[in-house]
Amino acid sequence: MECVVLDAARRYRKDNPGLGCAKLHRIISASMGAPDMMGRDSFVELLRENDLMVRLKRRRRYRTTNSEHNYRKYPNLIAGVVPNRPNQIWVADITYVETDEGVCYLSLVTDAYSHKIVGWALGPTLETRYPLKALLMALGTIPLEHAHALIHHSDRGSQYCSHEYVGVLKKLNIGISMTQSGDPLENAVAERANGILKTEWLYKMKFATRKECQAELERIIPFYNGERPHMSIGMQTPNEAHGQEGPQKRCWKTPRERREAGKKISLDGEGPVGSDNQVG
Repeated sequence: MECVVLDAARRYRKDNPGLGCAKLHRIISASMGAPDMMGRDSFVELLRENDLMVRLKRRRRYRTTNSEHNYRKYPNLIAGVVPNRPNQIWVADITYVETDEGVCYLSLVTDAYSHKIVGWALGPTLETRYPLKALLMALGTIPLEHAHALIHHSDRGSQYCSHEYVGVLKKLNIGISMTQSGDPLENAVAERANGILKTEWLYKMKFATRKECQAELERIIPFYNGERPHMSIGMQTPNEAHGQEGPQKRCWKTPRERREAGKKISLDGEGPVGSDNQVG
């Protein structure tokens, strides 16, 4: 069994070099139809012994948001709102990908309830047409007569405030929401989707051309949506969560919740227990 699991881990690690151990364990167990194939601790030790652990690598940062413009900026409509169904709140953001041809920019539209990437586009510049292309892809996944029930949330970048982009949202009566500061927590789901794609795949790959990067994203994003489990939606895939309604159970605790849990355990006369603080 160990050899079979190791072969599977090598195959998945080759295509998904940044996937965390817990998620890799879940995916391989499901693919083999054997939920109890190997305990997670034993699986992690197997990866460590065979040099299959994730390697972290720092990358240069590029600025993707320019909020110094004269377009209208909209208020934050989703502060404190917890979505309870798909297609209630979409969050949008732009990140960068390095290639030998130069930097290109990935625009994403992500469902805040299911964390499914519903629209994306890769472009060589920060022009509005690429985020708009991602938005139009997302709109193609729903009946347009239902678009009025949506809120679109983004930062205050010039692309999202532009007449062209806002015009599409207004035409469909989509609520327009924007962050009020540069705090990433105001657009946390979008930032997290970007972070997962970069740290688990894009930072660990070398692209000769933008075309090569585009082709790899066409593989990565369906895997992210359809196979990668997320702790923030109960270790389901985004595709699974996208077919549901009601509260989603997350499998992680905030720092405050961990502190409170530690206090409770101490009061009960037992020592504190460790926790996995990886989120995603």
